[in-house]
Amino acid sequence: MDVQSIKQRFKIIGNDPKLNRAIEIAVQVAETDLTVLINGESGTGKDVFPQIIHQNSSRKHKNYFAINCGAIPEGTIDSELFGHEKGSFTGAYETRKGYFEVADGGTIFLDEVGELPLATQARLLRVLENGEFIKVGSSKIQKTDVRIVAATNLNIPMAIEKGKFREDLYYRLNTVPIYMPSLRERKDDIRLLFRKFSADFAEKYHMPAIQLTQEALVMMENYRWDGNVRQLKNITEQISIIENERVVTPEILKNYLPNNNVTVLPTLYKGKHEDEPISERDILYKVLFDMKNDILELRKTVKELSEQRVAMQHLTDTQNITPINATVISSPLEEEDAFVYVQDTDNEIRNQDEEQTLSIEEKEKELICKALERHKGKRKEAAKELGISERTLYRKINEYKINL
Repeated sequence: MDVQSIKQRFKIIGNDPKLNRAIEIAVQVAETDLTVLINGESGTGKDVFPQIIHQNSSRKHKNYFAINCGAIPEGTIDSELFGHEKGSFTGAYETRKGYFEVADGGTIFLDEVGELPLATQARLLRVLENGEFIKVGSSKIQKTDVRIVAATNLNIPMAIEKGKFREDLYYRLNTVPIYMPSLRERKDDIRLLFRKFSADFAEKYHMPAIQLTQEALVMMENYRWDGNVRQLKNITEQISIIENERVVTPEILKNYLPNNNVTVLPTLYKGKHEDEPISERDILYKVLFDMKNDILELRKTVKELSEQRVAMQHLTDTQNITPINATVISSPLEEEDAFVYVQDTDNEIRNQDEEQTLSIEEKEKELICKALERHKGKRKEAAKELGISERTLYRKINEYKINL
């Protein structure tokens, strides 16, 4: 089956060479049992490719399951994937089959695979290596024949460096990599996608389709589109419903593309009767939210440097030698005074880091509370706005003891 036939069958819009190459790889690998890892930003349409692979494989008449790993709480994900025995944990009132048992002979799509806990990653690695798994609360080894297709928008090599993802699992999943290009990498497809979405919404809402002026199209092509195709679709729907004018000019479009020059996720325009859009202050909190881990790493590094200085000074005092590559301290400070000064500086930096971390945690909690309030306690929508997984949000709610 050629690329154009695949596009028609799975309703894929675009002619970008990178998109076409991704489709070609999916079709070529479909007849094998090789594991596939789809990499690309959120909103690019990664979920279509596992369906292409499954429907063009010998497994197409068997079960196909798409599982969002980031939406399942950490405490239940092993049970969801591998099943559990009766009485294995509180609430396990009966034996339950997991996806890997039910999907035997078929295909499982693991979306947001980078969100899996390390313990679950070890279980998944065993399935990939020899097709074996054990239910939660059981000691019996079971076999399964499942094709695994995974997807992530994370930088997995960086997650490996931070100890959040197993390197051996990454190489097992990444047997055949498929890269889904972002919308800003396929600017020529923006016009086609907008035309398709506007026609769909015109039919859905029984109204004339909206059109772009040339200037408005240029504005769209120069926009960053951090939300990719999903964001373009949402904005097209908003304009179709809210605007009376059917020809979209830059003056109209700019109301739906705020913060056009920033690199953080832009806030979508909301109607006057809806909740207020996210403020610039909230966006700043989101940036601080992402910086939190970096600050913790910095504090760890400062602590290690301080310990190294203490060890070096101890060596100098006890053996009366100057360490190799050490700088000899000269007047006006004596060695002992200089060392005390270094220690004081380390303490000051550490205290500043701790104060800043506490401040960011307060901002983080405030941002989460506001997102939950905006979405009336709906965790899925709040997590989407915050740019984190639902499971991460669930953990943060417990960590900060947020009452819903």
